[in-house]
Amino acid sequence: MKPINMPNFSRKRVWSLLEPANENDNFSRIVDVFLVSLIFFNILMVILETVEELYMDYRIFFKYFELFSVIIFSFEYIGRLWSCVENKENNESNFKSRIRYIFSFSAIIDAVAILPSLLAFLFPTVDLRFVRALRIFRLLKFSRYSNSINTLLEVLWDQRKSFGAAFFILFIVLIISSSGMYLVEKDVQPEKFGSIPRSMWWSIVTLTTVGYGDVFPITSLGKIFGSIIIILGIGTVALPAGILASAFTEHTKRSQKRYEEKLKFMLTDDIIDDKERKELNKLSERLNLSDEDIEAIEEHYKNKNKNKNKKS
Repeated sequence: MKPINMPNFSRKRVWSLLEPANENDNFSRIVDVFLVSLIFFNILMVILETVEELYMDYRIFFKYFELFSVIIFSFEYIGRLWSCVENKENNESNFKSRIRYIFSFSAIIDAVAILPSLLAFLFPTVDLRFVRALRIFRLLKFSRYSNSINTLLEVLWDQRKSFGAAFFILFIVLIISSSGMYLVEKDVQPEKFGSIPRSMWWSIVTLTTVGYGDVFPITSLGKIFGSIIIILGIGTVALPAGILASAFTEHTKRSQKRYEEKLKFMLTDDIIDDKERKELNKLSERLNLSDEDIEAIEEHYKNKNKNKNKKS
């Protein structure tokens, strides 16, 4: 009888427990629910801690809940770091696999989730309130369990150059509008437009079409210039939204194409068995396709096959 390699076996199990659960792994589902619940309550505690009266009354509870959370998140991070080699690329050493994991987005979020509190525990006499506020980034840990968040992050990363160009244009318009309003209004409203940095508040509020009304031009030339900036702002601020909408549409088309190709491969025998259906369901979850999308793709492909059969 071939002996079981216990380190590899246990490491693989740890990796499967910490990753989003499979349908048949009930214990892994329990771990997922526990971690997601802990993340949710951590965000809630970070918010409630900012209420001074509440924090003073329940200071001990907040302290021990944070200690408990840091211990759990630390074990989670160590467990992922140890077991990530089960997901390594071909011919990659364990060391390289762990280094790749350490610098991955999810691992950085995991580290940021525990680092502020560890610093606070190690240096209790130092005022680290700003660092402790970084615990709010634990919210990003939800991305591991949400296909929607992963899709958003993927789209943002794919379109990073387009977003960079759009924000660069927005920055240029911001500088031009701030400088122009400074030159036009500085003499009549020095307290509001006495410098370019002061004028930037008006530019940001105007370009984003928020329009608080606390700062506004009063000269005729200032009003004309402000009107031009308002019109420019509508188009400039809409650029990132247009890029995001277009990127989501393109991402959905690619996902539908991948699903259709997989469906085409499985329908070579004109039958989809239970195993293939489960595989398709997993793929649809990973691609974040809705039931309506899946139904439309399958209906379209079936109709296409019927038309082919009629012609033949």
